[in-house]
Amino acid sequence: MTAALAGCGGPGGSGDVTLKLVAADYGDSAANSSKKYWNRLVTAYEGEHPGVRVDVSVYSWNDVDREVRQMVDRGEAPDLAQIGAYADHAAAGDLYRASDLLSIPVQADFVPELSRAGEVNRVQYGMPFAASTRLLFYNKKLFAEAGISRPPTTWKQLAADARALKDAGVKTPYALPLGPEEAQAETLQWLLSGGGGYTDSIGNYDLDSVENFATFGWLRDELVGKGLTGPVPPARLNRADAFAAFARGEVGMLDGHPTLMKTARAKGLDFGMVPMPGNGDGSGSGDGGGGGRASLGVADWMMAFRQNGHREQIGDFLDFVYSEKNVLAFSREYDLLPVTASASADMASSPKDADLAPFLEQLPGAELYPVSKTSWASVSADLKKRIGTAVSEQGSPAAVLGQLQRAATREDTAG
Repeated sequence: MTAALAGCGGPGGSGDVTLKLVAADYGDSAANSSKKYWNRLVTAYEGEHPGVRVDVSVYSWNDVDREVRQMVDRGEAPDLAQIGAYADHAAAGDLYRASDLLSIPVQADFVPELSRAGEVNRVQYGMPFAASTRLLFYNKKLFAEAGISRPPTTWKQLAADARALKDAGVKTPYALPLGPEEAQAETLQWLLSGGGGYTDSIGNYDLDSVENFATFGWLRDELVGKGLTGPVPPARLNRADAFAAFARGEVGMLDGHPTLMKTARAKGLDFGMVPMPGNGDGSGSGDGGGGGRASLGVADWMMAFRQNGHREQIGDFLDFVYSEKNVLAFSREYDLLPVTASASADMASSPKDADLAPFLEQLPGAELYPVSKTSWASVSADLKKRIGTAVSEQGSPAAVLGQLQRAATREDTAG
């Protein structure tokens, strides 16, 4: 899906320049496609800044990172890319530093946790564009019909609730999307709730930790193996399909981000949201009092390629993109969290954004992907392909996580 959007850039640029931007689509239909957001933004920019044209190409999340990689490999890098990972491009020397582009007030306005996550060797190359955290969504009607009085806070309770939902005829008690669209998110949220994660305390990959083995063993044995994750095998279930099924009332529970609220409400669904359950005592047994309840944070990134020059024009355009007004407009359009402190403060104090408050509260302590590692793009792609097999009937979490760890180590060493 491609949109050629004409915009103009003025101060800081001279002559006629065309900036090419590749962006991800945050919409779930043509009616709210991101190309409409970019069309409005670029049109507004055009009215104030003569001299620069901005051509925006919008692709689905399934395709956008690959499209940018192929463009770079062909020697046809865009001026700007708004995608999922930046560090491999930074390590190759392809990107401008954020400080080369942005005015000091704009760069200083980024949420500190996100700004630091955009650094490679303490230099910021990745500019956060959108952020989200995760909560457990549950269908209140299905819970009531299954006799469940409150949402779970531990794995043991989640499994018991899933069993009750299945006994009540719910098609998918817990949706576990480990398909290729966004398996890295569902995986990390579960690893964190089990006391593990993708990396250890000093930042080395730690995919094959004892905690991670226990987490995926529990998922295989207590959810998937007992038929509590629905008719589609987790390895083939994508997030978008899981969200759509939840909005249709076919799913009892799932791990969701803020955009699911709008989709569910549009279908008239009565739902609740709580922090993701923890594994209790940290043993992976599901007993105990809800320990290991760390939240996943996700940030998507804007980056600027050096190949075509245009540094001044890119910087001027990005200052406009990251104005408080535009950051809030995007965040509210797609129910995402602002990436700047000024927009976050506005959202936190605004009654109309009250639904996003639980997600916003999670952000300061959330754990993000290891996006500053140049190997992350490759590791993430590998994980999307393989991780779902770890919970299949004959799957071996130890074998799959071991393979992923070895591959991640090779990529990290090579990088």
